[in-house]
Amino acid sequence: MPVPALRQRGGAPARTDPAPVLAAARKITEDLKDGLGGGSTRRAAHGLRRLFTLDGVGLTDLSGQLTWSGRPADDTRTAALVDKALHTEAPAGRAPLLAVPLHAHDELVGALVLAGDIGAAAVREAADLVIQALERGTLEASAEHAAAAELRALRAEISPHFVYNALTVIASLVRSDPDRARDLMLDFADYTRYSLARHGEYTMVAEEFRAVETYLALQRAVLGDRLRVQIRVAPEILAVAVPYLVLEPLVENAVRHGVEPRSGTGTVQVHGEAEGNDCVISVEDDGEGMDPERAQAILAGRSGSDRVGLANVDRRLRSVYGAWYGLVVETAAGAGTRVVVRVPRFQPGVLP
Repeated sequence: MPVPALRQRGGAPARTDPAPVLAAARKITEDLKDGLGGGSTRRAAHGLRRLFTLDGVGLTDLSGQLTWSGRPADDTRTAALVDKALHTEAPAGRAPLLAVPLHAHDELVGALVLAGDIGAAAVREAADLVIQALERGTLEASAEHAAAAELRALRAEISPHFVYNALTVIASLVRSDPDRARDLMLDFADYTRYSLARHGEYTMVAEEFRAVETYLALQRAVLGDRLRVQIRVAPEILAVAVPYLVLEPLVENAVRHGVEPRSGTGTVQVHGEAEGNDCVISVEDDGEGMDPERAQAILAGRSGSDRVGLANVDRRLRSVYGAWYGLVVETAAGAGTRVVVRVPRFQPGVLP
């Protein structure tokens, strides 16, 4: 957006307010996050035209089909310049009409057409603004794909032996206690739907606790009196949005490594409460625990441990909330294990 020059009393030029220019550049970047073929490309072209006070601005991907803002230039000449810029990967023409090739991550992705009185430095700035917006969009899309891949990997880690044991117990009850077998089968269906089906990126603490309760009900059917469970959650955190599938892997680890190896009874405690502006959830078992250095290696992904998804969950939490958040593991040999999840109760962009 053009910013008018201001003058103080006495004719001295005043400092230009950069805020409108920065706001316009940020809006162009947002409009190009889906690439040159996105639904907001025309708005981006309009923003560029106003920012550089041009007669017209066109954007195209490798197809050569222009999305135009402003007064269109001569169609034949413009098409020839775009074709030349895309095939030679070099600027074509000169003011008042030129086409500039656009390279994102060292690959040709399209062209920018500028119509009007514009200097060479401004041409470079306009092209750089578009390129940086496209590269940022590509990185954000890659990050989303990586997060989805991590979630798929976490689903794949969910214990096959638990699924087998649960189904075996249900099958054994079909004749002797058909009502309980039916209830457990419904629990198993809920567990499978939540743990393995496709979901959005975020859910609510209430849904995570519901999945944990279903998992523990199935495990009680498998382990019987060997498993004791305590679940306590404060109502004020139930609506807090959290990344999907962050609690079940922690509870599964507590059962597998804290209860199953024991000959006697083991206890798993899951507590959730508000601490100021944070939501704090802990999963604790009274099993054998481990050396703290081993726990650190597991969280860093440097261990070949069969602990389900701890490093995965920790990375996902830190990528969403920042380095101050994530998992904290409190443990020692012979002292059990407590895993703490701390997330802000309100985080922009984190919605179920």
